[in-house]
Amino acid sequence: MSLVYSLAIAAIIASGIYLLLSRNVMRIILGLSLLSAGTNLLIFLAGGLQAIAPPVIEKGVEMLPADAANPLPQALILTAIVIGFSLVAFAAALALQLYRATGTIDTAALTAAEDLGSPFTTRKSHG
Repeated sequence: MSLVYSLAIAAIIASGIYLLLSRNVMRIILGLSLLSAGTNLLIFLAGGLQAIAPPVIEKGVEMLPADAANPLPQALILTAIVIGFSLVAFAAALALQLYRATGTIDTAALTAAEDLGSPFTTRKSHG
């Protein structure tokens, strides 16, 4: 069963990378979101999928029992979800501003910096 999960996660991450290589800014943002979700699932799978006891320390005991779930992957995933969501929201706001300023979200059409030329190709004399 772990092989099926691994293949599904690989497909999600591959789809995210494919979308990241696109020229459309919205596809790049969706690819970033898919890559984030795939990474979260990978961490979750690495933490183990067994049906075991919850990570609760009972009164009078100083450590988790041996059959308890590992809380670290859960905490990492929760943090990664929050960071990933904020990154996607920020990227969507930037894409909206990009569309308002230029009228396009195609990265091939965004050539304003290249149209200015390189500052290193022409030398100005200081005299």
